[in-house]
Amino acid sequence: MRHRRRGRKLGRNPKHQRALLRSVACALILTERDAEGEPNKPRVRGRIVTTLSKAKEVRPLLERCITIARRALAAQEAADRLEPDAEKYTDVWRRWRQSEAWYEWCRTVAPAVAARRRLLSLLGNKRAVRILFEDIAPRYADREGGYLRILRLPKPRLGDAGPRAILEFVGVHDRVKAKPPKPVFDIPSEPQPASEASS
Repeated sequence: MRHRRRGRKLGRNPKHQRALLRSVACALILTERDAEGEPNKPRVRGRIVTTLSKAKEVRPLLERCITIARRALAAQEAADRLEPDAEKYTDVWRRWRQSEAWYEWCRTVAPAVAARRRLLSLLGNKRAVRILFEDIAPRYADREGGYLRILRLPKPRLGDAGPRAILEFVGVHDRVKAKPPKPVFDIPSEPQPASEASS
């Protein structure tokens, strides 16, 4: 019995389920960067096609990851303001490294580093975590949730007729309904009769 057990088994054991969800989540995140010279360049950025049940399972994981990265943005921006403009290993940088300002920078950047480590444990892909922090989280800085959209496809998968769906980021491929323009009526001004004009 599966009393109060959340989630779908997807025909796999628990370790394989987690590995599958990580791989689908990383595949969607990695479509955000232009993969020049790679054999598996995505056709459309920010969108993958998968089965409907996999898309429904991976959406909560990805939304949690985006929320973690979005909440860590404030700490990262504050740490960037404290960092010196000098290049690494120069004399100015070494003096900053020995000063009290470096300890202040460490305290400020700590939540962002903890968030990156947590995302790395959830996703298991350093490149995906970097894309999440640099590209995706700033895009949703003012959004409280609902970062992903699932669109069911009409044609099932060939072979086993599994229902397919598109999993994509909100705000990238939004469909905007074009409202028809409001009609403008030209009302000719009628001349008033002489009796009404005099009174």
